[in-house]
Amino acid sequence: MVLVYSLDVSAPLLRTQGYVDGRWISAASVFPVLDPATGQEIARVSDCGPAEAKRAVDAAYKAFHSWKQYTAKERSVLLRKWFELLMLHKDELAQLITFECGKPMCESLGEISYSASFLEWFSEEARRVYGDIVPSPAKDRKLLLLKQPVGVASIITPWNFPSAMITRKVGAALAAGCTVVVKPAEDTPLSALALAELAEQAGIPAGVFNVVPCSRESTPSVGRVLCTDPLVAKISFTGSTATGKVLLKMAADTVKKVSMELGGHAPFIVFDSADLDKAVGGAMASKFRNSGQTCVCSNRFLVQSAVYDRFVEKLGGAMDAELRLGHGSEPDTTQGPLINARAAEKVLHQISDAVSRGAKVVKGGKRLDGSFMEPTLLADVTADMLCTKEETFGPLVPVIRQVQTGDRD
Repeated sequence: MVLVYSLDVSAPLLRTQGYVDGRWISAASVFPVLDPATGQEIARVSDCGPAEAKRAVDAAYKAFHSWKQYTAKERSVLLRKWFELLMLHKDELAQLITFECGKPMCESLGEISYSASFLEWFSEEARRVYGDIVPSPAKDRKLLLLKQPVGVASIITPWNFPSAMITRKVGAALAAGCTVVVKPAEDTPLSALALAELAEQAGIPAGVFNVVPCSRESTPSVGRVLCTDPLVAKISFTGSTATGKVLLKMAADTVKKVSMELGGHAPFIVFDSADLDKAVGGAMASKFRNSGQTCVCSNRFLVQSAVYDRFVEKLGGAMDAELRLGHGSEPDTTQGPLINARAAEKVLHQISDAVSRGAKVVKGGKRLDGSFMEPTLLADVTADMLCTKEETFGPLVPVIRQVQTGDRD
């Protein structure tokens, strides 16, 4: 029997057009948004290009001149309304995340609470943009420091937290008096567009919050506008290190302010003296959240030799007992799919490379239907293997035997 999963979200929140200057706009073409668990198309979204991106930047620049004149309290009130609307619609917003990103519903609900918390926090911080009075070296002078918004901010966000990575950046920008243009990841534009709908309902003025969704093919040209247009003053990006380098180069000519949150390669270290049950619990929590697709997931596991075999055995037992693959809408699912076939192929390539160099597959190791990957535990891993050099972004645990205590890169 083939199970069919359907996205049950009310029409106002299931938006498929770009959002520019307070209006929903279409583009010359559309691109599909797929459920990564099934490969089924769940929506077709406007494929915005450079023209729509420029239109959004112009709208944000125009709106900036009025938005920055709002009082701190006025901005605070609007952000608070936006927060309340997210919490009111948290179940539907979580569904959007599960269907376009693949997360289990419990994680998606957690993300919406996390996402809303940024708006709540910055709605309160908006009232506290204080200046300073600094003692002057001259008797006839006073030094006053004022904090002022920089202008239009380009917000470029990843697919693994399609709601929270937007509100974390946008909440701060709007609280400060900046306006924004958001380019969501091509895999997960629906969450961004739902946020735009709720921003409009909250009363955020036209042009203050703009969203330009686009396909993978259109991303370079849209990104170029957002990073080079002289009307953009600030860029905030979360994503891969390779992409971050490209954006930094583009931003350099106009000397824009830039904030980058790039890839990770975090080690998980277990010493001989560790409580192994606690270590295994920590490993499970730090590795398998969102099927290993977070920038703070542990990527390589360094375990001292005296406890190595017991740690691997206990971790394998915990994986069998606690991890359940499936569609994120199923209540017992703990591991959804990877975001797309490319992500699954990357993990499989790292496993194949490790095995070819002598690693042993203790658990998993196989790619399943679509972009599902078995949670995989590798033993006898060495530092020359790809999985110890590159960020994995998937459910792979490579365990390295650490013979002696020492510093590790």
